[in-house]
Amino acid sequence: MQEEEVLAEFRASKALLEGHFLLSSGRHSAYYLQCARVLMNPARAARLAVAVAAKLPHDIRKAITKVVSPAMGGVIIGQEMGRALQVDAMFVERPTGTFELRRGFSLEPGDKVLMVEDVVTTGLSSREAIKAIEEAGGEVIAAASLIDRSAGAVDLGVPFFPLVALNFPTYAPEELPPELAATPAVKPGSRAQP
Repeated sequence: MQEEEVLAEFRASKALLEGHFLLSSGRHSAYYLQCARVLMNPARAARLAVAVAAKLPHDIRKAITKVVSPAMGGVIIGQEMGRALQVDAMFVERPTGTFELRRGFSLEPGDKVLMVEDVVTTGLSSREAIKAIEEAGGEVIAAASLIDRSAGAVDLGVPFFPLVALNFPTYAPEELPPELAATPAVKPGSRAQP
């Protein structure tokens, strides 16, 4: 899938929003990608996951034994990636503020894990998820996402394979352009704001 095809999927599901948004990273943007909307259609979610899986190098794809994603945003794409790769999928969650495996999920020593997110902006959630996976005994051999909002600038410490890298500008609160500063910010994300 090319960038325009991916954005067409977001537009078709009304998941590409325009306005003034406060991202979970604490940065502001005029655009927000509501992945829950693009993934609510199972056929679309499956198509996108197959496209992400196709981005993975063959040797990495073949080595993966588990997919782990951070809750909440990564749960659906993680499940679909497990289906596309024909491996078990599970998720980490933050019951007390720090990611951990729960609900009977566990990793075996030596499990080769693909960590999957919906959108990566600063990489904070991804790095926290990777740390939790490693603490649980898994070896994260790669990360993947539908969207890389950092436009290729993020470093997750492992090879990273986004479906597309977008360069929607984001701004620190003190850097807001006048058109954004003139409107109140909406917090559409699932993570508590810093």
